[in-house]
Amino acid sequence: MQSTVVSSRLPIDLDLTLAPLRRGTGDPTMRADANGTWWRATRTPAGPATTSLTPLGSSDIRVDAWGPGAEWALDAAPDLVGANDSLEGFSPKGKLGELHRRFAGLRVPRTRAVFEAAFASVLEQLVSGKEARTSHRQITRAWGEAAPGPAEPPLVLPPAPSALSHRASFELRPFGVEMKRAGALRAIATRADRLEEASAMPHDAARRRLEAVPGIGPWTAAEVAFVALGDGDAVSVGDYGLPHMVAFAFTGAPRGDDAKMLELLAPFAGHRGRVVRLLYAAGIGAPRFGPRQRIRPWYA
Repeated sequence: MQSTVVSSRLPIDLDLTLAPLRRGTGDPTMRADANGTWWRATRTPAGPATTSLTPLGSSDIRVDAWGPGAEWALDAAPDLVGANDSLEGFSPKGKLGELHRRFAGLRVPRTRAVFEAAFASVLEQLVSGKEARTSHRQITRAWGEAAPGPAEPPLVLPPAPSALSHRASFELRPFGVEMKRAGALRAIATRADRLEEASAMPHDAARRRLEAVPGIGPWTAAEVAFVALGDGDAVSVGDYGLPHMVAFAFTGAPRGDDAKMLELLAPFAGHRGRVVRLLYAAGIGAPRFGPRQRIRPWYA
């Protein structure tokens, strides 16, 4: 085991900061204990690693790491917990300012794990959150590996690119993944090295690198950029419910579209993704009309 303490000039709430990384309470790669400690299994350039993250007050985090990638994980820990996050240029007023003060510990994380974020985001394309989380959990347990470290119950590493690059579409069907997303998974797996290079690029160049991969459009690129690249300006254009939430939060209108959402978020350029996370943290949601959308099986 290797350990360090990450100190931040800004407060860090791990629950708020790490929530976008976790694919539901059943995510086998991440877990939050009752005492506030978070566990995360990941693949690093140096090999597999498990980290535990324990708050030591409002702005200090104890980080323990196990596995061949432990040293790399410790070096990346400040980015992971948002200790390098910057609020420069972000001083909202009114109700948004109240949310910013209420959720003062919400930081923008940067995992540096681009392929892992892309794997999870591709599974979320055009399906319900419940379907995507189920597919993520099942594929990870089937094709991932036991993570190092003493976590109980044990964590599972996300599948390696080599575990997905050769999978035929019919092999993914039992996990609820249809042909289109199966093709996107193969595309990101065969280009994993190129995707990982994006973590060291400026955000605009990184987004172009992501969107050059078949199956990654603006929505998926934004989802990846926020968590893997620490891009606090990333907005998931093309999301079904997000424009409605933003429109309702700022104008009271129950419905909106991408154009209206971007117009409302424009004054917060550089921090638009942060604004969205604050709205999610507050539980703001547009009114629902009509019956809920039925979850469709993969063959529908």
